Amino acid sequence: MKYFRALPQSILLLALTLCAAMSAGTQAQVPTTTEELMLLDNGTVQVGIHRAKGAAITWLSWTGYPQNMVNSADPGRLIQQSYYAGSSLDRQADGQSKAWSPWSWNPIQGGGVSSWARVNEFKRLDDQTLYAETVPKLWDMPSEEAAALMHQWTAFETNMPNVIVVRCELIAQRQENDRWGPAKRSPQEIPACYFTRNFDTVRSYLGDGQWRAETQPAGPPWGHTQPPRKAMALFNAAGQGVALFSPAATQAWNFGPHTTLASDSPTASPCMHVAPIDWVNLGPKSTYRYRYWLIVGNQQELASRLDELWRKYSKEHSELTN
Repeated sequence: MKYFRALPQSILLLALTLCAAMSAGTQAQVPTTTEELMLLDNGTVQVGIHRAKGAAITWLSWTGYPQNMVNSADPGRLIQQSYYAGSSLDRQADGQSKAWSPWSWNPIQGGGVSSWARVNEFKRLDDQTLYAETVPKLWDMPSEEAAALMHQWTAFETNMPNVIVVRCELIAQRQENDRWGPAKRSPQEIPACYFTRNFDTVRSYLGDGQWRAETQPAGPPWGHTQPPRKAMALFNAAGQGVALFSPAATQAWNFGPHTTLASDSPTASPCMHVAPIDWVNLGPKSTYRYRYWLIVGNQQELASRLDELWRKYSKEHSELTN
């Protein structure tokens, strides 16, 4: 309060009023880097990965929406890597969750149905790049580590202050003749994204500033749509939004709301989901890589950046080695 003493009374009252409003819960959340949450902040966007949550992206905010809009209610939410391979198995005798049985080999960066994944490396490579290595967990079991490693590089796109680029890598380390069997064509979420429920207006980008509205009843199951420019965006009532550009997607995307309840809380059950899909023959020893981009701002800002990204990266695809 010492900084207010020399101010005129009218300005002092205004400052105190603003402070009171902020204390009532209207303030912007101001993230700081901690031992568990590591952040990039370029003055426009703040993006963060969390050590205790598989080093997945758990924070995204920007000047137009200065509070976190990533849902992290459980290990299956977040913005994270998620892959599928092999046959669906009933493993309830081994402790598999009844709600997720039968289920395929499904390593999740965040963790399993009731436990978070382990992180081996968690560091800042430079002022613009975060890196992590994660030992994922199998989604269907309470606490079973997958025979795999996930690597992730999170950075700002060069000369685009409202754009984040994320490079992902899965290294499968299964036994050749394990219970899930050989490679089979399976869907990959590239990536799986869960946002706060207030970003409930969904649009596919068509290019040249044109959008297509997408609607879907509350799920799961999720809806499916094929965005022609490999990009979808979710907007809140104020017109602020986040767009996901995933040029490696080859199939219809999953999307939709979870429950009909309104919420802007990152830890609440209601959320919004979107996941680009690529079908891949992911085998016991496969390595799979892809990149995606997150763009934040209003509709015009998103359209401009998406056109630019399309010109630069529309031919990019995933990489698979077996």
